[in-house]
Amino acid sequence: MTRYPRDMTGYGANPPAANWPDDAKIAVQFVLNYEEGGENCVLHGDAASEAFLSEITGAQPWPGQRHLNMESIYEYGARAGFWRVHQLLGDLPVTVYGVATALARAPEQVAAMKASGWEIASHGLKWVEYKDMAEEEERAQIAEAIRLHRDVTGDAPRGWYTGRCSANTVRLASETGQFDYVADSYADDLPYWTRVGARDQLIVPYTLDCNDMRFAIQAGFTNGNQFESYLKDSFDTLYAEGAAGAPKMLSIGLHCRLIGRPGRVAALRRVIEYFKSHEGVWFATRLQIAQHWAKENPPMQHSRPSEMDRETFVAEFGGIFEHSPWIAEGAHGLELGPTHDTARGVHQMLARVFRAAPEDKRLGVLTAHPDLAGKLAEAKRLTAESTAEQASVGLDALTDEERATFTRLNEAYTSKFGFPFIIAVRDNTKASIMEAFERRIDHDRATELDAACKQVERIAELRLLEKLGQ
Repeated sequence: MTRYPRDMTGYGANPPAANWPDDAKIAVQFVLNYEEGGENCVLHGDAASEAFLSEITGAQPWPGQRHLNMESIYEYGARAGFWRVHQLLGDLPVTVYGVATALARAPEQVAAMKASGWEIASHGLKWVEYKDMAEEEERAQIAEAIRLHRDVTGDAPRGWYTGRCSANTVRLASETGQFDYVADSYADDLPYWTRVGARDQLIVPYTLDCNDMRFAIQAGFTNGNQFESYLKDSFDTLYAEGAAGAPKMLSIGLHCRLIGRPGRVAALRRVIEYFKSHEGVWFATRLQIAQHWAKENPPMQHSRPSEMDRETFVAEFGGIFEHSPWIAEGAHGLELGPTHDTARGVHQMLARVFRAAPEDKRLGVLTAHPDLAGKLAEAKRLTAESTAEQASVGLDALTDEERATFTRLNEAYTSKFGFPFIIAVRDNTKASIMEAFERRIDHDRATELDAACKQVERIAELRLLEKLGQ
């Protein structure tokens, strides 16, 4: 049995209502990453110098050596960049992703963050790469980051973002039970819940596109106008979606040593003025967004088909294709995952088994379907699903003339094709069913077999939508 852990479906075409405060059309969230003093440096006990997100294009780590140019670029972020950004953003709600060891080396900056009422979330113990770190070591570093953060700021962090994370990071952060949200995801424009063991963890996704880090990569922004234009376009798109009834969240990532340079901060100033010129904009911290989302859209407990054992899965879905549990048995052995925990997700897997089956097996599914308004219906021997479907268009209440017509067509159709006439009655009316019956009986067998199979799949889809919802 293969299970695929990624959720490629998310909210799909029908995201939940954000209901931002005061009916805001968009939530705007500024993040200021405070990493200066927490980066790779031999002074910090690291094996080499930092090489990530700086003005030195293509920088490489210097094993066992200090890289004073790199260190001074990070120092600029703490000494000058922070204060320039703080002066600009001081009256707005801001979330700081604070590296614990960097915060410990920044008493003046921490005091300014607190004076402005900014949320200080945890950005890990150190601004280093965690992808190859042993699980127990990363767990210990998360615990130490929480402890040091509390000692330095006076409060334990309520949000977490590692950034340079491992495959274990989200799970390890969630297991602490400490965080209202984890931000190590870029998967959506809205918060979403994920199941981590026995815990529902709220994820408030972050961004790498609306992020000044793109000033420090080769395929990124080269001047402030590009940054400004991109942020405005992002805002305009999401604002329009919000005005149309589907509000989203715009995250903007900043770094003291990058956006804090004079030639870039001017663009940020223009962006803020542009945002403020619109009505219905909610500027918020990530914690405020997380708390709002948890209240408006708490986690929903529901059965997850991808987590069902074979017996339960077949019991739940074995009748979706009429009297054909072998289809559900086959689907359970495919690559199910969270992305299939919807009506259309289960349908795709069931349909794959049906489509791949040899013709005699598919014919068995077709012949398992009852005649429309036939003898089984009259004798009340249909499945509950078929009974409800036929009744939905009045096939359980035909006139004598209508019944005689259906009987004639059923006999002629079955005699010609060897299987009953099948149509998704919930897509039709009694009149359109009769029209299709009259039309399809003139098909050749191959054409009609294909048409009947497609109708079987559609019936299954409608049954699943009724059972599981959209």
